[in-house]
Amino acid sequence: MLIESGMLQKIERQTSWARLETRKPSSAELFSSVVGFLRQQYLIIAVTILVALGLGIVYLFSAKSTYTATASLIIDSRKNQLFQQQSVLGDIPVDSSSVESQVQILKSESIALAVIKELNLSDDPEFSGSGGGLIGTLIGSVTHLFSSSSPNSDFEATRRTVEAFASRLAVRRVGLTYIIEIAFSSYSADHAAQIANAVADAYVTDQLEAKYQATRRASFWLQDRIKELRNQASVAERSVVEFKAQNNIVESGGRLMNEQQLAELNSELVAARSKVSETKAKLDRIESILNSESPEATVDATVTDTLNSPVVTKLRSQYLEIASREADWSRRYGVNHQAAVSLRIQMQGIRASILDELRRLGESYKSDYQIATQREASIQKQLSTTVTESQATNQAQVSLRDLESSAQTYRALYDNFLQRYMESVQQQSFPITEARVITKASRPLRPSAPRKGLVLALSGAVGLLLGLGLARLRDLSDRVFRTSEQIETILEADCLAVFPKIAREAKPAAVPQPTAPPNSRIIQRNDGLFWHVIDEPFSRFSESIRSLKVATDLHNLSRQNRVIGFTSTLPNEGKSTIAGSFAEQLAMSGARTLLVDCDLRNPSLTRALTPQAKSGLLEYLAGNTSIADILWKDQTTNLDFLPSVVKTRFAHSSEVIGSDAMKEMFDGLLKVYDYIVVDLSPLAPVVDVRVTTKFIDSYIFVVEWERTRIEVIQHALGVARGVKERMLGVVLNKADVNRLGRYGHEGYYYQNPYYSRYGYSD
Repeated sequence: MLIESGMLQKIERQTSWARLETRKPSSAELFSSVVGFLRQQYLIIAVTILVALGLGIVYLFSAKSTYTATASLIIDSRKNQLFQQQSVLGDIPVDSSSVESQVQILKSESIALAVIKELNLSDDPEFSGSGGGLIGTLIGSVTHLFSSSSPNSDFEATRRTVEAFASRLAVRRVGLTYIIEIAFSSYSADHAAQIANAVADAYVTDQLEAKYQATRRASFWLQDRIKELRNQASVAERSVVEFKAQNNIVESGGRLMNEQQLAELNSELVAARSKVSETKAKLDRIESILNSESPEATVDATVTDTLNSPVVTKLRSQYLEIASREADWSRRYGVNHQAAVSLRIQMQGIRASILDELRRLGESYKSDYQIATQREASIQKQLSTTVTESQATNQAQVSLRDLESSAQTYRALYDNFLQRYMESVQQQSFPITEARVITKASRPLRPSAPRKGLVLALSGAVGLLLGLGLARLRDLSDRVFRTSEQIETILEADCLAVFPKIAREAKPAAVPQPTAPPNSRIIQRNDGLFWHVIDEPFSRFSESIRSLKVATDLHNLSRQNRVIGFTSTLPNEGKSTIAGSFAEQLAMSGARTLLVDCDLRNPSLTRALTPQAKSGLLEYLAGNTSIADILWKDQTTNLDFLPSVVKTRFAHSSEVIGSDAMKEMFDGLLKVYDYIVVDLSPLAPVVDVRVTTKFIDSYIFVVEWERTRIEVIQHALGVARGVKERMLGVVLNKADVNRLGRYGHEGYYYQNPYYSRYGYSD
């Protein structure tokens, strides 16, 4: 039943921890873990930061001050082309790529060599020697040790100067603008400004020289090309003149004569045809009127020319007037009235006169139509003759156009190249470049390096990062127990209590001790830690003992828990002190308690409580004495103690502890005592504890705070499975109260100043 209960508790504990592992930690838990880590490792972090700051201060005092001067120039996208329309070089548009190209030109070796030569920097110790300051001197000394002893050649000296120059020069583009900053660093403020300006001037001079050389080469080429084009243009123009003379091609006003004649004849032909159509229309109209049988048609007919004829107009007016009168009289006096008849006779006469006048006009229109027709035929004949003559000229015109096109092309090329040549000649003397200096470098007022604030900030940051790294390595390598959470997580066991470390100093007994008679088995009090729970009942140690008793009492509710064994992984972890104090606490509570020293290899309880004992557990198991003859009593608490007197060391202690006689002894003692507290040997050195599962109900495992390695504890419990299955819990012993607060909440409890109100003391 005990094994089944232990297994059930183990399964429940593993299930709860599995649930915790699947749950993501909250922000408060993360913050708490970070704060706990910093509180644990703050010392190594602080020391590392101080060391890094110290190194930074040493660097600040040893490094030589460096001054940086800056000059600015602009790559002008709107170049000043004073007497030129377009560069013969075909200027590249100023864009981001071209500006970055100019930055690289400024960093080039040609600019560096020009400045070095101009300022004679090869003889300057700043460029040819070692760097300044303590660090530069050390680097120079180390480099000198590994370099050859032969003197440097001029080439090597120049290369070193160029490398030093390039390392101090910084060229960058300002944002997305066309402005370029040239910064140079030197140990001298004046020297830095001088070299920065020299770099800008060398760049402008290099640009001018490049343009001059390119323009000069282009001029030579253009000169040769112009001669060739001039000869080709002359030959082509002579060919055009000769061809015109051979084919009788004459031009007037930029047009050929036959083309002008064709245009004029076409215009005359169109006019003649229009005239023929017009006269024919008039003739047809007047003939239709004359051929009409209606008398009224003669009077009412409208022909354009009749309206212009005064005779017809006058006759028509008379006719209309008489017709009006005839109609009026006929209405008044009747149609057959003599006056109406007379008027109608006059109307007939007027119509006959109008008809005669229209016949005369018809003859005139017929004559005009004949004349227009003859003129159209004449113009058509002249046009046909001219077209025939123009066809021959047009055939020659094709060849002429080819010759003229060739001549014009050669002439245009010649003129263009001649213009370009004149421009190139002018550009050779123009001091114009796309770059110009907009800000001259001036002497800096303060050094640019080392920057004290930045160096100290970087030193602190590096120290912080390094300190955190060292702290993390220490945290990972520091595999010891400090908190109850570690116990519960790693060992999957309950942490019953955390015991503070107690100084071994003499204190007066809280309870007066009676004088024991000689040869009596009364435990004599001394100044050991076993009596601390009695002498200091309100101490943190005593409160931890009481919490251990409460855990034992609660465990008794689920199973029998009368025989309690105390063990540890290694010796000197304080298991014997806690076992004795726990037994005293049980006895003071009124329970019949027996403390048994079962550490046969090192019976420390026997030496501390009953150093004068002559017989004990071994003698009883051997049948040489009775229980009553070997028990010792503490008169203050009525605690009984069964010592183990080991006169000589022996190797078969596990056989003695695991014997049937030992089991029978504990069975008999349980009839007399309520609790039996057993001090056992450590797990790691000996195997005695593994055989005690026959008579031990529960084990309390003692772990020394910040000393015993986790791997050792896990291995010891791994090989003693019976002990682990019956383990009531684990206690942390010898905890440093002042440092405990860095690792968990227990330290806060111990360090709370209000504990004194409840009577607690150190």
